[in-house]
Amino acid sequence: MTNLTGMLADTVAEHGDRTAIKLDDLEIPYTGLHEGSARVAGLLRDKGVEPGDRVGLMLPNLPYFPFAFFGVLRAGAVVVPMNPLLKEREVAFHLKDSGSKVLLAWTQFADAAQAGSGDAGAECILVEPGNFEQMLAGADPFEDIVERDDDDTALILYTSGTTGTPKGAELTHANLRAATQTSVDLVDAGPENVTFGALPLFHVFGLTSGLNSAVRVGGELTLLPRFDPGKALEIIQRDGVTTFLGVPTMYAAMLHHGDHDSFDTKSLELCVSGGAAMPVEILRGFEDAFGCKVLEGYGMSETCAIAAFNRPDRERKPGSIGIPVPGVEMKVVGEDGKEVPQGEVGEILIKGPVVMKGYWNRDDATAETIDSDGWLHSGDMATIDEDGFFFIVDRKKDMIIRGGFNVYPREIEEVLYEHPAVAEAAVVGVEHESLGEEVAAAVALKDGEEATPDELRAYVKERVAAYKYPRLVWITDSLPKGPTGKILKRDIEVPSEVAQS
Repeated sequence: MTNLTGMLADTVAEHGDRTAIKLDDLEIPYTGLHEGSARVAGLLRDKGVEPGDRVGLMLPNLPYFPFAFFGVLRAGAVVVPMNPLLKEREVAFHLKDSGSKVLLAWTQFADAAQAGSGDAGAECILVEPGNFEQMLAGADPFEDIVERDDDDTALILYTSGTTGTPKGAELTHANLRAATQTSVDLVDAGPENVTFGALPLFHVFGLTSGLNSAVRVGGELTLLPRFDPGKALEIIQRDGVTTFLGVPTMYAAMLHHGDHDSFDTKSLELCVSGGAAMPVEILRGFEDAFGCKVLEGYGMSETCAIAAFNRPDRERKPGSIGIPVPGVEMKVVGEDGKEVPQGEVGEILIKGPVVMKGYWNRDDATAETIDSDGWLHSGDMATIDEDGFFFIVDRKKDMIIRGGFNVYPREIEEVLYEHPAVAEAAVVGVEHESLGEEVAAAVALKDGEEATPDELRAYVKERVAAYKYPRLVWITDSLPKGPTGKILKRDIEVPSEVAQS
């Protein structure tokens, strides 16, 4: 069966009594997830949702999310995952642009959800503990699974592009199946796996590598609705977590947690990092502290969050995103579209079963991103070494051109992370009258550590070419982050006193 919910039905038949979803003391077996999704599908059908209709999900990492996700797909409809923190006008945009008929929204965000759905002409169903269960109890469970074709859209995932309004990447049932199977195969996952679920399920990394991979093999997903390093360590100890999925800021927070060595984390077998480049210092420090292997992967919303990965059974190169996953092709090309020589910087192009169908109702944007031969242009700049390993240099649009020289922020950030006082760093370009752009760095320090901007500037200056070191450096309490914990460079503002210095 092509419909992704077929995967849940298969697992229920084989592992029905196993725990599917855990949230602290609440444990939901696969039979419960199946029943919940059937009732959500029944409720949606009562509301007039038909196959192909779009349904918005504005839910945090609670068991309601998997119920709703598989319920929407079971009914043959399309899931539009949304960040629960969206404001009224953003909610309205997502629902209007996708043409969603219904929005399932967490009760704590009722104001924005109801106002936005009202504006978009969609029905808002509030998910409130107790009330929602009663609503589901009153719905006839829809036990069938509506058949879908491989190329039918399962998910419209809005990407937070740096310019203009977000675009909806259309991921098909076949895309998600391929990505899920690849995630499972890469780490040899099985029913005994306990996966840590702090990555937002409304984001494709958490959805593919977390929820869908666990459901595919009958493993357990233990949820943490809001990431906190101490609580994360507690859950790893309590539930015997075997697989940790995270973004670099999560690893940094756990590593810098003052009490981390008091937790028993020996159950951890594998840690997967994605979403942004992992600073080598954080990777090495985390492995030393927790005695486990961290493998970096690479993907985009447009590739179901998977494209390249460091293999658990092969040599791993810190700082590399690894090699293309089975079934996926990747190459690095220059401005002329031709592959660049080994070691030279070019843009990553991706082709394979995980590449999206296109952008929802945006043929122009689709044509700009996927060429006539099916290659997706990622916008990420990288090099390839002699063994075929890819090394991300930076986002094409993050590259700084200072006085005609290319400066890749990633390289400068790596140096800053080597400074013993630095917890987080982000390097950005700021406009400069004569040079075009100047290199600037925002730095957050570890608790109890001290360093001055002058000291950090000098530290980098000693280690990189003269045109690369940041002339503008400032200390901040924390860096702006997106829903997955990824540092948002576009939200970094240079303090006026620094800009004028």
